[in-house]
Amino acid sequence: MAMVGGISDSKGSENSLEINDLAKFAVDEHNKKENSMLEFQKVVNVKEQIVAGTLYYITLEAIDAGNKKDYLYYEAKIWVKPWLNFKELQDFKYLGSTPEDGTVL
Repeated sequence: MAMVGGISDSKGSENSLEINDLAKFAVDEHNKKENSMLEFQKVVNVKEQIVAGTLYYITLEAIDAGNKKDYLYYEAKIWVKPWLNFKELQDFKYLGSTPEDGTVL
């Protein structure tokens, strides 16, 4: 459970439908803004911060449609206010990549 104002881990929520939908939303928004072709793969980690709504910090794995050999990792910061039907991608930053063979770059 997230505490008001503080950032807390959301253990177990990596597999939730809501978090997966938010991660896909973040990739779609990033693709529109940057004219890129990332494809969402999976959620790796989730943190939450209760503010005027909830800020989700989602670490996700994606692949570039043009290079499916590397797994790319990003952190998406998404602000959600469900009572207003509002969600906004605040930040989408690249964290690094790992090739399919598992070696760390």
